[in-house]
Amino acid sequence: MSNSFLEQSFLEQSLAGKTCISLPYCLPNGTHVQVMDEGVIRFEPKDPSDRQLDVVLSCGIHGNETAPIELLDQIISQILEGQLRVRARVLCVFGNVEAMRQGVRCLDQDMNRLFCRLPDVGDGFEARRAAMLEMQLMRFFSRSIQDGKPRLHYDLHTAIHGSLIEKFAIYPLPPHGRDFDPLQVARLACAGVDAVLLQSTTSTTFSFFSSQHCGAAAFTVELGRAMPFGQNTAVDLSKMKAYLEGLISGELPDCDVVPAHLSLFKVSREIVKQSEGFVLRIDAQMDNFAPLAIGTLLAEDGDVQYVVNEANARLIFPNPHIDVGQRAALVVVPAQGYSR
Repeated sequence: MSNSFLEQSFLEQSLAGKTCISLPYCLPNGTHVQVMDEGVIRFEPKDPSDRQLDVVLSCGIHGNETAPIELLDQIISQILEGQLRVRARVLCVFGNVEAMRQGVRCLDQDMNRLFCRLPDVGDGFEARRAAMLEMQLMRFFSRSIQDGKPRLHYDLHTAIHGSLIEKFAIYPLPPHGRDFDPLQVARLACAGVDAVLLQSTTSTTFSFFSSQHCGAAAFTVELGRAMPFGQNTAVDLSKMKAYLEGLISGELPDCDVVPAHLSLFKVSREIVKQSEGFVLRIDAQMDNFAPLAIGTLLAEDGDVQYVVNEANARLIFPNPHIDVGQRAALVVVPAQGYSR
């Protein structure tokens, strides 16, 4: 297995259907490697006492969001070629490999709406894949919990359409009794993230699962706009790449102050499609973070009207092409602090 990685990258092997569960092996520098499932690979330091933290890096939960997929593949290749020293336990995940092969967002269901759904997870391809990824994360982080190591999860995405703020992150609602952590927000700023949204409700996303069920500092990170493989030169991910490389090398950056340029928002409300009669009354191609005037009609659902009543509101993720019960848009407003 290790020799084949010298001929093709882990991404190329995954897309070709050549990655599967394997026995662990060691790189020449002593780094432990094991393929855990299709598109899922784990790295551990040669010396366990060298380990500083445990981190999950995931992407491709939506198969057509290729910039972070290419980024993670570069990092995996650096590890496999011995160019990046591993001083953390690292789990790298290509989420929806079949959708990646086909260049589509999903096959049947949006995978990032299928986490935290057990036992009512369904039996479709994406549902089964989401359940498997939950198992992998719980297995990976169980040792972190036992050893008392910091736990991080960055689920990397790109947005369906344009954004007035190119790189931003969604901070899932923390477990009961905890507040949002400004230290984690400051670290994201070091990685080139310009805005963070503080979630106000529970969710069915991969990052929310890590936060709620594994106690990880977890984020959904949006890195530009969804483009085909090989067409991501317009987005500069150098800061994110350097930050992730630092984590793998065991370096938690000393960024304890949130810089003034980072914008902090909180989710004021979700616009949820309640029936097949739902109609989005704004442009579905509107950029993320577009300002919304008070009184703007956002959507109608039968007799219910969704009207903007928040000052300084902005729109995130408008998408009318969803199933009943799913989110059609988010309304966000500036946040004043880090309490829930």
